Amino acid sequence: MELNRRTVMAGAAAAGLAATTLGTGSAQAATGPGGRKPVKEVFGTLADGTKVYRWSLENGGTRLKVLSYGGIVQSLEIPDRHGRYANVSLGYDNLAAYVAGTTFFGATIGRYGNRIAGSRFTLDGKQYQLSVNDGVNSLHGGAKGFNTKVWDIEPFTSGSDVGLHLYYTSVDGEMGYPGTLKTKVTFTLNRHGDWRIDYEATTDRPTVVNLTNHTYYNLAGEGSGSIYDHELWLAARRYTPTDPGLIPTGEQARVAGTPFDFSRPKPVGRDIRTGHPQLVTAKGYDHNFVLDKGVTARPEHMATLRDPGSGRTLKIFTDQPGVQFYSGNFLDGTLVGPSGRTYRQGDGLCLETQHFPDSPNHASFPSTVLRPGQTYRTSTIHRFSA
Repeated sequence: MELNRRTVMAGAAAAGLAATTLGTGSAQAATGPGGRKPVKEVFGTLADGTKVYRWSLENGGTRLKVLSYGGIVQSLEIPDRHGRYANVSLGYDNLAAYVAGTTFFGATIGRYGNRIAGSRFTLDGKQYQLSVNDGVNSLHGGAKGFNTKVWDIEPFTSGSDVGLHLYYTSVDGEMGYPGTLKTKVTFTLNRHGDWRIDYEATTDRPTVVNLTNHTYYNLAGEGSGSIYDHELWLAARRYTPTDPGLIPTGEQARVAGTPFDFSRPKPVGRDIRTGHPQLVTAKGYDHNFVLDKGVTARPEHMATLRDPGSGRTLKIFTDQPGVQFYSGNFLDGTLVGPSGRTYRQGDGLCLETQHFPDSPNHASFPSTVLRPGQTYRTSTIHRFSA
């Protein structure tokens, strides 16, 4: 029998609270009204002398560690059905690996999540040339996207919530994007252990924006092996097929009768080697799924991921119209995680809530245009259970 979610999470939190070391930085490690107060410690130093800090949060049985470099989720610890903790996010234990890396482990992505074809788009009759970093395309904001920036971070406690406000201002022309974009990202842990991300942005010139988070999940624990036995459900009856460069063709194809049908829970690996042309091109799943709900006023449940072995389950809620499901196809065994084990193909997966890839170049896709006087807002909630 599976234990009640709150019983497992609360019991694990109580058992682990005193034994958990969250750092030795300047902040106090006192217990806040609903969890452990955010704690700051030095994680490393960049080549120019800039210090990078790691902030640690704990609430409701969830433990989260976030870097000021890239707004990166460096660790996400969740208990299993027996209350045993594991870090369920892929990453590194040192700053140099993040700086050198090309996998976007745990990163806050901007200005534009996913790919833009030919590294260019046209807005209000003017064409903009973007940073080229994925063949001829621009990926996740370019060669020096938000995942490479040092964010200003302010901790907070609010009622029973604990969290972090992350701030970054992207100047006009950075990576080719027009307008000065002021960005705020808020990470919150509530008393139930839910992890919520709220994104906000404003601009002084018309631009395009598509922010997301790039955490790789392995609910059995990072370094434990493949996620192919994880069961995935997606509330999506359509997906967007891609060309050989992984750019959407503009079609919104039905998933019924294809390996892309996750409308009922199934193991990620069940159909991944079927030889479907789209899976061959991407070396697995690397596709945007069109969520049935579309853009919504508040986050709605659209994905469930479960590891049968540990019992850990992740439910995702978002107000966005799409989710990019990436099955870790390009992990090649050369990267080593905090566990000391290498990451190979399929050892983690991403569920990136966002607008569709290449939306600026497809009039039929939901718009990602942001204009002066408007505020970009979007939210995603991650709910854990065992």
